[in-house]
Parts: sequence; structure tokens; C-alpha cells
Amino acid sequence: MNITEVRKVVGKIRANLFKNANSHSVGMLKTNFRGTGLQFKEHQVYNFGDDIRFIDWKILAKTGHPYVKTFNEERNVEIVVVIDASATMLTGFNGVSKLQAAIEICCLLYLLAKDTNDFVHALIIADEIIHVPKKSGEAGITHFISALEDKKILTEHGIVNLEREISDNTNKMQKYLSVMQHLNRKREIVLLSDFNDFIDLAVLKKILFRSNVHGFQLLSPLDEAKTLPYSLFASSGKSDKGSIGKYDLSGKKELSSEFGKKIKKIRIQEKYLENFVKEMR
Repeated sequence: MNITEVRKVVGKIRANLFKNANSHSVGMLKTNFRGTGLQFKEHQVYNFGDDIRFIDWKILAKTGHPYVKTFNEERNVEIVVVIDASATMLTGFNGVSKLQAAIEICCLLYLLAKDTNDFVHALIIADEIIHVPKKSGEAGITHFISALEDKKILTEHGIVNLEREISDNTNKMQKYLSVMQHLNRKREIVLLSDFNDFIDLAVLKKILFRSNVHGFQLLSPLDEAKTLPYSLFASSGKSDKGSIGKYDLSGKKELSSEFGKKIKKIRIQEKYLENFVKEMR
């Protein structure tokens, strides 16, 4: 886990993201994570030049005097980042696992959310469902990393724990329900997974049907290998008696044919942080 690298990337893209910022709309998060729109504030007497679209015609009919509606813009958005921490997310490229990439993308969102007065709520799908309450900025990253270290997903040095015991305590229905409870109109959902061992495709369709859900498929070269069938073997325990789980990665269905642009590919052998930002714009 390289937080320094995340900050470097944020520094490079910050000027471009916020160069056209104003008090109502700030960069990528405000464009893509739309929030809940406008909230009624009060009526005011109509003055010449006011937008006639906001005239309250019912009050005009009753009183004979024109009034316009005024609104407050709801600017704060809660971004729920769902991170798949299953065994297949431990594969990667050049020492970087898909899980590490997902964690760094989440940290990127914490930093960007600070600039837009938004919040990130992390949801890690592992042997259990791990909730990290909503925060932003450096405080959010600190809380997020501490939670991952506490659950042994990261080591005490902030590195992905490749020796973590993997179990099947969390079934696909639990994963589905944990995501579904956040699917309301006031939240934006970011899914970070390779979708090899996440939830059934039929169920995934129900989730991705919603406009506030953004799916990102993290891919390593192994995921896209086509010449040979292959499988991933992972131990569910450190002892000699620990069972071995087999994850068949061969013959995976091409998700783009099922979901089109609802799932965007992020290849970790490329500049995945920059590419994530490009895909969100």
C-alpha cells in the first residue's frame, strides 16, 4: 500500500479536476456523483428578472400576487466504495495486487472527497462485511487503513497481507444484501472487484441497473489470459490441516457483453489511478 504514490497522483490531476470549479460544482465528484439535487427553502416575492420557471402558480391563483420558490442545493454526497477482498483479488502484476489497487483507489476518493465536502463510506467484502463509517481526507484514510489492519487485510506496515486466512463465511446473498442496503438516491455506489468470486451475474444486473451504481472491474494479465485454462489455489488456513480452495478462472464470461459500459475495466498493469479518474469523468 503506497499512500505517498496516491498523493502524488492526486497532486498531478488536482489542477485539471478543479480548474473550472465554482461554489456550486467542483470537479469530477460533482459531475459524476450528482447528489440529491435541490431542496425547497422558501417563497419570495417575485421581482423583475426572476426566473419565471420558479413562480408558484398555485399561490398566484389564490392571492393574485406572484411568488417564486427558492432552493438550497444539496451538495454533500455520500460515496459508498464497495471493495471485494476475496482470494482472486490477491492476484496482480509486478508486485501490485488487484486488492491493493482497489484500496489505493478508495484512498484517492477520500482525498478528492475532502475537496468537494463529500464523504466516503468504505464497505469491504471479506470473510465478514466490514463497514468503515463515512469520513473524508487524511482522517478518512487513517480510519480506513486502521480498519484493514485490524482485520488483517493489511499488515502493520500497510501492505496487503497475502498470508491472510481465507474462508467462505460470507456467502453471495450476504454480499448482495450488504450492497443493497446502501442503494438509495442519496448515495453513490462504487464497486471495485474483479467479479470472479463476487456475486452472481443475475444479481449484479439488479444492482447495476441503478444509475447511482458505478462498476469497475479490476483486471490483471492473468484475468485476460486466453491461451491456457488456469485456476487459482488458495489456502484457507496456515496449518497443515488447512483446506485448499480452488477458484477456476478459465472460461470467464466477458462482462462487457452482459453489462456494456456499466462495468468499466481498470487494468492494474497500467496507470490505474489515472485511468480510474478518466473513467469517472
